[in-house]
Order: sequence, then C-alpha cells, then structure tokens
Amino acid sequence: MPPDFNWNCIDTVLLDMDGTLLDLAFDSQFWLQNVPLALSQQRSIPLENARQVIHEEYLAVQHTMNWYCFDYWSERLDMDIYQMTTDIGKNARLRDDTLPFLTHLRESGRQTILLTNAHPHSLSVKIEHTGLDQHLDLLLSTHTFGYPKEDQRLWSAVQKQTGFDPERTLFVDDGEPILNAAKTFGIRYCLGIENPDSTMADKSFQGHPSINDFRSLLPSIHPVTGPAK
Repeated sequence: MPPDFNWNCIDTVLLDMDGTLLDLAFDSQFWLQNVPLALSQQRSIPLENARQVIHEEYLAVQHTMNWYCFDYWSERLDMDIYQMTTDIGKNARLRDDTLPFLTHLRESGRQTILLTNAHPHSLSVKIEHTGLDQHLDLLLSTHTFGYPKEDQRLWSAVQKQTGFDPERTLFVDDGEPILNAAKTFGIRYCLGIENPDSTMADKSFQGHPSINDFRSLLPSIHPVTGPAK
C-alpha cells in the first residue's frame, strides 16, 4: 500500500538522486568494484585485501562530507576519481518509475528540487547521460553548502536559499539516517525507497513509510488547488 499522504498539504518535493531517481547500481559498481580493483592493481595487492582497505576507508568518513567528496578520495587513494567517473558515465540510468513520477509532479503544479550529496562532477556526468535536469525545477548539490544531508546545518541553508516550508514538503531518499535528519529538521512528509539498487534485494525502513515504485503514488497526486504557501 502506498503511504497515505495528504497531497493537498504538499507544495514542494525534495528528491535525492542516487538510489532514488537514478539506479544506485552505477555507484555500487564504481565504489565497490571499480575502485577496489584499481587499488588492487595500483598497490599490487589481492583484490580482497583492496576491498578491505576500501571498506575501512569508507567507514572512517561515513555520513560526513568527505564520504561524498571526489577531492578527498582522489588524494586519499591517489586516483583520478574525476576521470574514472567520466569514463563510466554512460552506465548511469534513471529508474523506470522516475520519469512518470517527475512528469506527474510537474503537471500537478508542485515544485521539484533535487537535493543530492553527490559531488558536483558526479552530478554533471549523470545529468549528461540521463537528462535528469530537464524534469526538475532546481538541482542542488550539498557540496555547494559545505554540509551533507545528515547535518542539520544543511537543511537550514537549503531552506534559506529556496524558501521551502517544512510543513508542506515531501522529502524522498533511500537512506534512513538522512530521512531521520530531514524529520528532525521538521520536514513533515518523509518517504524511503526500498529498492535503490536494481542488482540488490529490497531494504526496509524502521521509522518512515516506504515504496518500491513511484507509480504507486500517481493516483493520489492531485493538482495543486491554490497558490503555494
């Protein structure tokens, strides 16, 4: 059953990118396969050893800006993360349910804002190969604010820039800690994505409603009946 949101009280929809609008398989392949393989070759160590090194490096900075920062990883691993991302950009894919959802939201008169922790270079590569920007009103990378979505300061900065009303906003993300941060800030409607990566099993959410197909929401999304508040 899709969540029973009161769409008459939603003017703005804030949307994560990777795992929410795009298939997370792209990033899983890059960070869990391509990067460890490159490290294995660079350091002449077994692939499993390289995977363990990478795993520990990731855990050390999880939920911080560095976790998402290409400059940090390029320096930390002595790799050209920028070029490596560009080289596989053609593999970026929209979820099958993304365009029907975004089209319906736009036709309903609601504002749609991308809010991603992805590095600006990753964002630009993915836009180039998916055309995602054509279906959204505004695209924001948290790197321009200096804080990830896990940080309350980010939400304050985004609200100041965009003027969104937390009481009349829906936020969609595939990460429970990030949904928790949005809820803490006061965003009234938070929604999880159960199937961010098409190559992996669905996930479950403890504190938020969740879906595995945006199209289940379409029948309940009615046009905005008055001016956005």
